[in-house]
Amino acid sequence: MNIVVDQGKCVGAGQCVLAADDVFDQRDDDGLVDLLDAHPPAERLADVKHAAAVCPASAIAVSE
Repeated sequence: MNIVVDQGKCVGAGQCVLAADDVFDQRDDDGLVDLLDAHPPAERLADVKHAAAVCPASAIAVSE
């Protein structure tokens, strides 16, 4: 799995962090997404896909 985030699209809603807090975080200075692990283990796929689906700005892309 490969994850790419577009910080230019991110609105800082934090839904990704709620869905997969070991993969995503928010920067302290502006609240934008911070990708902690671009290649998480396969067992995290469902949570990462959920994070991408609930992102209001569609700032997360996931490929397998």
